Amino acid sequence: MAVAYTLLVLFPAVFVAAFIFLVMGVINFDLSNSEIPPGVNQPAKLRIIHIILISTAVVGKILENIGMCSQVSFVRYMQGRKTLGADQNLFIKDLWFEKVPVRIYQPKAPSASQRRGVMFFHGGGWVFGSLETHEKLCRSIARESESLVVSVGYRLAPEHKYPAAYEDCLNATVHFMKNIEHYGVDPARIIVSGDSAGGNLAAAVSQTLASRPDLPKLRAQILIYPGLQALDFNLPSYQQNRGVPLLFRERAAFYVLQYLNGDASNLEEVLEGSHIPSDIILNYRKWVSPDYIPERFKARGYKPHVLLECATEVYEAGKRFCEPNLCPLLAEDAVVQQLPETFILTCEYDVLRDDGLLYKKRLEDSGVPVTWYHLEDGFHGIINSFNSDWLSFSAGKRGLDNIVNFLKSL
Repeated sequence: MAVAYTLLVLFPAVFVAAFIFLVMGVINFDLSNSEIPPGVNQPAKLRIIHIILISTAVVGKILENIGMCSQVSFVRYMQGRKTLGADQNLFIKDLWFEKVPVRIYQPKAPSASQRRGVMFFHGGGWVFGSLETHEKLCRSIARESESLVVSVGYRLAPEHKYPAAYEDCLNATVHFMKNIEHYGVDPARIIVSGDSAGGNLAAAVSQTLASRPDLPKLRAQILIYPGLQALDFNLPSYQQNRGVPLLFRERAAFYVLQYLNGDASNLEEVLEGSHIPSDIILNYRKWVSPDYIPERFKARGYKPHVLLECATEVYEAGKRFCEPNLCPLLAEDAVVQQLPETFILTCEYDVLRDDGLLYKKRLEDSGVPVTWYHLEDGFHGIINSFNSDWLSFSAGKRGLDNIVNFLKSL
């Protein structure tokens, strides 16, 4: 009886001590491993968000170790647990396009003409993200641009490897196009869009649809800090922003490996650039090269990277990195030339910045109209913080406003 009483008395103290230890450990990890450049406005907010994300991952790992659930499942649950309820300005409905879950946001106000239709593919490194995590963003786009928005809940890695996410986004878009008359959408004003991994998927879907004569032509694509290649993780933006939240250089490579085959054992080779034979990398230098990054984006530092030899078994595990459906920056010129008008948003303090800059150049060189907006004080993931209560960033709202203005121009 005395022992039980003692345990009951001590348990709250042990719990509090463990919590304090966890918080101190996470803060120490953040301060030791991350860097917030002076150009980021409100750096304390960014650090708090990063600490929350790290804490969630750590708790998930603890739960995984004691057999309660996987770390990935816990993080997904925590990210998507908030529901927003009804919206006085929008009809919101969950449907299935083929076997793909989608959420439709349709403005309630009557329209004098057919609306734009915006397909939206969420970010999250192909591993995280859901219809719920991008609910605020999709509602805002639908309301402010007076467009019908279709958010796509594609399958996630590592359970569902490449090309599952791409196929889901493509199939959902094709279904929407073939049934456009049910949604009051102008078939000449269909747009594909997405952020981060979703930007990758939007670019891949856009390339595939460019050669589909049986479907309406896309009006535009909107790529929000997209990841578009996995050949070179040593571009200037990767070197300069390697430790800037919310996406570290190592995590960017880790996520693409999770999407490719669910195996990150070759992470170091991918980071060093020894996962693809040098002759193949040199063949793609016409499109993926630091030489095509404007000099002003190298001002914060850049050191040319020396190519290393690639082991045969490493290449065999990752040779699909050369497929445009995975890395749209590697598409042939004949495909790129057919692409629709494009909006690209990049952030200065983002490892994926140069992917967007390189694609911008490819599109412009191919005669594709490009609207480019660069957030000088932006970091990866900032668009989702346009309206996050006390953790909001004005740069996120500026980025969203430019996206909406582009949509209104179509």
